[in-house]
Amino acid sequence: MKFSEQWLREWVSPAVDTEQLAARLTMAGLEVDAIDPVAGVFSGVVVAEIVATEPHPDAEKLQVCRVNNGAEEVQIVCGAANARPGIKIPLATLGAVLPGDFKIKKAKLRGVESFGMLCAEQELGLAEKSDGLMELPADAPLGEDIRRYLNLDDTVIELGLTPNRADCLSVRGIAREAAVLSGLAFEDAAIAPYSPVIGEELPIRVMAADDCPRYVGRVIRNVDVSKPSPLWLQEKLRRCGLRSIDAVVDVTNFILLELGQPMHAFDLDKVQGGIVVRQAVAGESLALLDGQTIELREDSLLIADEKQPLALAGIMGGDSSSVTDASQHLFLEAAFFAPDKIAGRARSYGLHTDSSHRFERGVDFELPQRAIERATALIIEICGGEAGPVSCVDAQMPAREPILLREKRIKKLLGMAIASDEVESILRGLGMAVSAVDEGWSVIAPSWRFDISIEVDLLEELARVYGYNRLPVTPIHDSLTIQAAPESRRGMPQLRQQLVARGYQEAITYSFIDPAMHQAMAEGEEGVELLNPISADMSIMRTSLLPGLIKTAMHNAKRQQARIRLFESGLRFVKSDTGLKQVPTLAALLTGRREPESWSESGDLVDFYDLKADLESLLSVSAGTISFTAAKYAALHPGQTADIYCDGKRIGRIGALHPSLQAKWDFVNPVYLFELDQQPLLERKVPVFAELSRYPEVRRDLALIVDRQLAAEEVLQVVRKSAGEYLSDLKLFDIYQGKGIDPERKSLALGLTFRHSSRTLNEEEVSQSVDAVVQTLKEAFGASLRN
Repeated sequence: MKFSEQWLREWVSPAVDTEQLAARLTMAGLEVDAIDPVAGVFSGVVVAEIVATEPHPDAEKLQVCRVNNGAEEVQIVCGAANARPGIKIPLATLGAVLPGDFKIKKAKLRGVESFGMLCAEQELGLAEKSDGLMELPADAPLGEDIRRYLNLDDTVIELGLTPNRADCLSVRGIAREAAVLSGLAFEDAAIAPYSPVIGEELPIRVMAADDCPRYVGRVIRNVDVSKPSPLWLQEKLRRCGLRSIDAVVDVTNFILLELGQPMHAFDLDKVQGGIVVRQAVAGESLALLDGQTIELREDSLLIADEKQPLALAGIMGGDSSSVTDASQHLFLEAAFFAPDKIAGRARSYGLHTDSSHRFERGVDFELPQRAIERATALIIEICGGEAGPVSCVDAQMPAREPILLREKRIKKLLGMAIASDEVESILRGLGMAVSAVDEGWSVIAPSWRFDISIEVDLLEELARVYGYNRLPVTPIHDSLTIQAAPESRRGMPQLRQQLVARGYQEAITYSFIDPAMHQAMAEGEEGVELLNPISADMSIMRTSLLPGLIKTAMHNAKRQQARIRLFESGLRFVKSDTGLKQVPTLAALLTGRREPESWSESGDLVDFYDLKADLESLLSVSAGTISFTAAKYAALHPGQTADIYCDGKRIGRIGALHPSLQAKWDFVNPVYLFELDQQPLLERKVPVFAELSRYPEVRRDLALIVDRQLAAEEVLQVVRKSAGEYLSDLKLFDIYQGKGIDPERKSLALGLTFRHSSRTLNEEEVSQSVDAVVQTLKEAFGASLRN
């Protein structure tokens, strides 16, 4: 937001200089980004009038002008195309100094003497470029110093506002802040209602009241749009970064800057029937003022007449109903659009306007009628005309609920007490309604503050206006109770450290992902679409952490990283019958070399079992019984994919990325990844002491022939159940398929270790256990001992 310091001081003038004013605003949260003079440094420039012109005798593009500077007539050679008799212009007299320390001296141009220079805006530092001489109003006094005449001893202050401070996107809003920061009373400008001269009203129908709770309009007839805007209006716009277009547009822009209310004027003769505020219909299009034609979506809010769309509500007007120099009758509108409804609509069309910038953040819903009255008075003053009564259609306005501000909370959260009268003075100065209650104050936020709804918002206002630099620096004192840390729980920091110790690096990715990547990895799980996405490739809330890790791995792989190990802990967002669930999740990915490059390493690539070993290290102390079961997923490699179970409940998956996706995403080496819920990882078994046996163990190895498709885990589970109470350890130490074995079968080599805690086991006891295992496996799977 750019504004003129002189304009601000017309509203409120603190007894401080520009730098001090900027410092106060910055310390109150309205950060000043820049302070610039409104014009370059120059002197010796006066108001003059071209009396006569004649062609230069030796140059086609030059003219010899006779110029009256109020004291005498002088001869000036000028090449500006708009130099003509009767116009008033700035004249740099002999001895004048222009921006850049350029001194004006008597000169000869192609043989003709010139006693000064006629100036354009660019030459005075008033504009970056200009097409001709700067033309001044006809009543400009000859000989007047141009700096004094245009009030150029002024500065432009630019604020970098946070999105919650839409109320300061106007001179009026900034003046209110400057007043309360300086301890001054803010006096709002009095705007007298304009008494209607004609009785004409344009019918208004609001069919989208949720989007547009208030719409205000007025008919103004017999205006002369060709009349130029007065110099004071053009200058105020220029100093705020807007150029003058025509009187009507200039007035609406002036209201935008002064009060913060976006407005629009329609050519009344181009409006058919009445005004209709409605949603767009599929297939409609609209030619905008900037020359482009857009295809309208059904969720777009329009200002239309009975036949066609006229404007994209809160964003930009349409070309078909625009005001031109030939327009004689106007329909002037101002509205309040709900911020949450209008947010993102401009960006969805690739647009960003001064109006949409304000409406998205929230415009004072009590302002439209005040703005209409102010604009009416200015338009009639400049362009003439007769206005009708104001038409207003209202729906449900935003609620302004009382907020309890407790006196004791001020001291507790700000670290100091603030006098009651100062609290009330600050809050009232900010436009809030304040009444005393037993605990403190009941406060109602004003209609222009959409960011104040709870007690801490009020405390923030007190702190910034009272002065952050005045708040004491005091240590926090409180009684802290050390909470017991149960051994059965472990925290995510421990798990992260464990993965880091195994060579992984933590990644933090966005919760918003590309719809295409979501489609590839979600296995049919529906994602939540964002209503207002940052960009098209960040429009889905992630249902898995894997897309973010894959995108990060792609970024690293394209930058010649030969060994990639990543993990992330975070939330994934899953739709359920009870609403949106946020599931804490841990995921990891690895690809490339198994070990860093070294003279002692062969350069082998990682495989499925490298990742499974890392995962098992995390699960090794889990309180539940962990198992893996072969599974199929469209995004993962068939035959290298498994579901992870804890006590029979599925908690995640592990596998290799499908070769087609590996090729699509330009991975040279296979990619392995897992993802599982965090909760089972955080519950762990508490170690229990058991006395060590002093007696020897006995081991028996079995080579079993089983079906090729049978999972080894199923065999191990049956062995554990049938081997009896003396089984102390079970190992699968070999799998063989090949010569000597039926192609449809395989050999599993198991090592069974038996031990008794109080005596030595005899051969018969061990043999009975082994026989029981063999018999059970035969009955369950048709297993046989390998010869």
